[in-house]
Amino acid sequence: MFASLDPTFRDSPDGAEALGILRSCVHCGFCLATCPTYQLLGDELDSPRGRIYLMKNMLEGQPVSRLTQRHLDRCLTCRSCETTCPSGVQYGRLVDIGRNYVETRVKRGPLDVFKRTLLKHVLPRPTLFRPLLAFGRVFRPLLPRYLRRKIPAYRPPGPWPQPRHGRQMLVLAGCVQPALAPDINASAARVLDRLGISLITAPRAGCCGALAHHLSDEGAAREAMRRNIDVWWPFVEQGAEAIVVTASGCGTEVKEYGHALRHDPAYSDRAQQIATLTKDISEVILEEIRDNELFNKKNKLKQSVSIAFQSPCSLQHGQKLGGVVEGLLERWGARLVVVPDAHLCCGSAGTYSLLQPGLSRQLQANKIAALESGHPDLILTANIGCLTHLASATETPIQHWVEWLDARLSEQHQSPP
Repeated sequence: MFASLDPTFRDSPDGAEALGILRSCVHCGFCLATCPTYQLLGDELDSPRGRIYLMKNMLEGQPVSRLTQRHLDRCLTCRSCETTCPSGVQYGRLVDIGRNYVETRVKRGPLDVFKRTLLKHVLPRPTLFRPLLAFGRVFRPLLPRYLRRKIPAYRPPGPWPQPRHGRQMLVLAGCVQPALAPDINASAARVLDRLGISLITAPRAGCCGALAHHLSDEGAAREAMRRNIDVWWPFVEQGAEAIVVTASGCGTEVKEYGHALRHDPAYSDRAQQIATLTKDISEVILEEIRDNELFNKKNKLKQSVSIAFQSPCSLQHGQKLGGVVEGLLERWGARLVVVPDAHLCCGSAGTYSLLQPGLSRQLQANKIAALESGHPDLILTANIGCLTHLASATETPIQHWVEWLDARLSEQHQSPP
């Protein structure tokens, strides 16, 4: 695609990157078939190709309007289009640049500003989010059903193994996950403990930066990244082998630290090393089980339940790990049912379900129908946002896949020889 950007923007770092991405697009339209919002709305301006044209026009200096902002806001940044694109267009990075450009030129309405400010200041701060969640849980029985289902019941995490191995890895605690589902990271710690790895936390680490990123506040996102790098770096210097992430959305963000801070001379090298060290929990387990007797001996337990796995967009499109978790589940005896249109987003998408509730509910209903079409006994996923979003709309039990694996290994350990 030919593009000639506005001279005031062209020579900036974002301008140079945007120009390269725009020129890699051959406007073939393959992305339309896999774009969730285009499937719902049928408007090409709500497809990757249409949004690319909108961004091209505005970056070339044409007027920017609320219409452009609306179509960019409707994008889930699920990156399904990247998986489909034969030209390797880095659409996710381009839409970030486009949104930041629009944010400085189009004023939002007061209600929109209020919602975004509230999300940006509450969700990443456990000291605010945790008491609010606790308050909601206290009054949960009194709430209407549709609100009650949005507040998950507390699930005790169970024991976290004490550090006892020579090999150690850091785990990203995250911001909302410790309050919503503290059992996920505890399950990961128990699984890795069986593999001879101690999973440890860095107490002062916080939100990965994804929430601010979703809300086009790149300054706050980079500050979160720098804070985490400062906290993690002493552990890395002491031999921590990896940054383990159990929320695939956070994993996608941390793996982008090197790119996000590439122009920061004080952080660029460390950011790239942190990004390289970051692994989804599925990557760690897959690497470790090859020579581990516990994970490779013949499974003696029969799997009586059928499972539907919801692969989050951040896992299959963002981190390009489609099929990895499914392979691990089948290796340990899971009976997976087919999920139609498994590449499509569930509608959670970070803050999307809160800022675009109408479209999000449609995508949620479609994903639930697909997951339940094979009549599974259990739904597994790999991201806290997807888990919470889907759990509010289905009676089928749903949990993180590493929780299932932890329970499975406990059964194996307790079963008679």
